[in-house]
Amino acid sequence: MGPPAQHPAAEIVPLTGPQTHIPASAKPPPGGPRRFVRQQIPDDILHNPALNEAIKVLPVNYNFEIHKTVWRLRGAGAKAVALQFPEGLLAYAGVIADILERFAGVEHCMIMGDVTYGACCIDDFSAQAMGADFLVHYGHSCLVPVDITSIPCLYVFVDIAIDVEHLVGSINLTFPPGAQLVLAGTIQFSSAIQAARSALAPSFPSLSVPGCKPLSPGEVLGCTAPVLTTHADAIVFVADGRFHLEAIMIANPTIPAYRYDPYARKLTREYYDQAGMRAARQAAVEAARGAQRWGLVLGTLGRQGNPAILNRLQDIFAARGIERTTFLISELSPQRLALVNGIDAWVQIACPRLSIDWGEAFPQPTLTPYEALVALGAVPPWWEQPTPDQKEQQCESMPAGPEPKHPQQQAQGVLSDASPATTAAETSPALQACGADDSSDCTCSNKKSSAIQGSATQPQPSSALHSTSPLVNLEDIGGRGGMAPYPMDYYARDGGPWNSSYHKAPPPRASVRVKQ
Repeated sequence: MGPPAQHPAAEIVPLTGPQTHIPASAKPPPGGPRRFVRQQIPDDILHNPALNEAIKVLPVNYNFEIHKTVWRLRGAGAKAVALQFPEGLLAYAGVIADILERFAGVEHCMIMGDVTYGACCIDDFSAQAMGADFLVHYGHSCLVPVDITSIPCLYVFVDIAIDVEHLVGSINLTFPPGAQLVLAGTIQFSSAIQAARSALAPSFPSLSVPGCKPLSPGEVLGCTAPVLTTHADAIVFVADGRFHLEAIMIANPTIPAYRYDPYARKLTREYYDQAGMRAARQAAVEAARGAQRWGLVLGTLGRQGNPAILNRLQDIFAARGIERTTFLISELSPQRLALVNGIDAWVQIACPRLSIDWGEAFPQPTLTPYEALVALGAVPPWWEQPTPDQKEQQCESMPAGPEPKHPQQQAQGVLSDASPATTAAETSPALQACGADDSSDCTCSNKKSSAIQGSATQPQPSSALHSTSPLVNLEDIGGRGGMAPYPMDYYARDGGPWNSSYHKAPPPRASVRVKQ
């Protein structure tokens, strides 16, 4: 093999408009690559004294991306702008509306007051109906792509700056060096998670920040969490509540979980009744199997309900000759469904956590789309999937083989021509058994892990944060490896056919096949 080819130096070409210009050190030879560097937000916005003074009214550790929003609204020529906030950020809505009307050329800002649980609740339909020509959605990641929304939309994550040094010190104090940790959290603390990862690397070189596309690295939703594909001793989750944390706990039932609350400045061990939840959901699925008349609920709180899932389920019911009725409901509750007579079982296409968290309060079995497919026999149930202990045994006994199918192929195979023998192994990444790969080592996501005993609360003075004596020891927990993951891939790009992701093309309806 000869020496590597020598590529000509790149030429930096000035652009018209605001920009950052990097001068070329020498004139490149003809035919060299031409690279462009542009600073998107112009200086008259970034360095506007009046605008920067107005921004000081907002909390200094909350990044509302005001400069970027002003630039985008000016560029779009937006005159009527709708602002959508979760309840925790509504206190700042009036200030932000005043700033945008003064500096972005907006004639009228409308603050949307309906409850907003997540990015699935983005309400571009209502904003458009109110006459808005632009929507700014705060506090959540972009689950619904901006090329799908009915009007132009901007997502502002609202990154919150926290005491990263305290987070790092708490982890160093709690876990022994070399522990295999997983660091994740909500989107507001994404920057802090990445900063903590770098600071923790010397003590925890194997620390990972998992990804679940299309989410940002380390981001977890209440309905979407990654299934960890390597051994881990513990999950450290940065959040001020448990809702999102529970999703990654459900998806990885054998891995101990800890939560760092950046406001209380505490690191605590968290628990979840994995067996109880799975028993309750299995009972609901089995009770729904004999239903003669089904109710299909499409959530209408923003885009919480994905019509693609509704169409998919309607195809299955039609193929089976099962009677069903479709309901449009914005706020689903047991009291609301109790008003309807003649329904034997429900499937709600809104938020899967409504069924997981509150399912026993509903008068009839109320299933998630995944659970409905299980009840209809279209996909195998999670309780029949290999447990982590069984996966480990398979890894020890099976020789290396071909790579498993791409998750998208798996998802399409479930409702197409796949036979029962193949559907059991080709449903979702969350339900796959250990796939043989080119490595001789087992890398099952739930390989019998080490547990972390004990609990850590608010660390002591800063001098103690760098203690070399951990508060916990890594010991074999045993007994928890006999539980298969329950799929939490509701918005994952590579999720199963019950999935609500807008980031992949839905399978053609004409190709759906359901065996009797």
